[in-house]
Amino acid sequence: MLASYLHTNFIEAGVDEAGRGCYAGPVFAAAVILPKDFHHPLLNDSKQLNEKQRNLLRPVIEKESIAFGVASVNNETIDAINILQASYLAMHLAIDKLKTYPEFLLIDGNRFKPYKKLPHQCIVKGDGKFASIAAASILAKTYRDEFMQTIHKEYSHYGWDKNKGYGTAYHRKAISRFGLCMYHRKSYNI
Repeated sequence: MLASYLHTNFIEAGVDEAGRGCYAGPVFAAAVILPKDFHHPLLNDSKQLNEKQRNLLRPVIEKESIAFGVASVNNETIDAINILQASYLAMHLAIDKLKTYPEFLLIDGNRFKPYKKLPHQCIVKGDGKFASIAAASILAKTYRDEFMQTIHKEYSHYGWDKNKGYGTAYHRKAISRFGLCMYHRKSYNI
């Protein structure tokens, strides 16, 4: 059972990213403020759910949340500022999109670049502990997967419809054969 909140007296936003370890495509992040009493039996860390479950939860989260924001940072920016800084930037951009201003941020992971003067807490494996972070993980993952499906049509030989830009054996073999394309991150040793 995921915790609904860390603090009862704050408007909390859960924040997570998707695509940090990929060879290609942007890094996406989402920020979600859920009602304190929100509950859905399927809600969990996006990695614990299959694609069908994530796609079922996405419209529920978007409809039932108090506010949500999703943002991405492209591969050129990732190469320019590094993937960690790009992940922070995507998170900040997602928080910027919230229509309700949070008073506290719950961040998945062990580090974060402070956003304005908002207090935050980093929670390792937070997407499996707090509902708002789990919801953010699902939005970040589904929006990113959707983007990768779209660019797959342009570069189908990399198999992004299946590997979503991660460094699978198939993707690495395609890179060896076809080289890198405009969506690949050049700052990785591929």
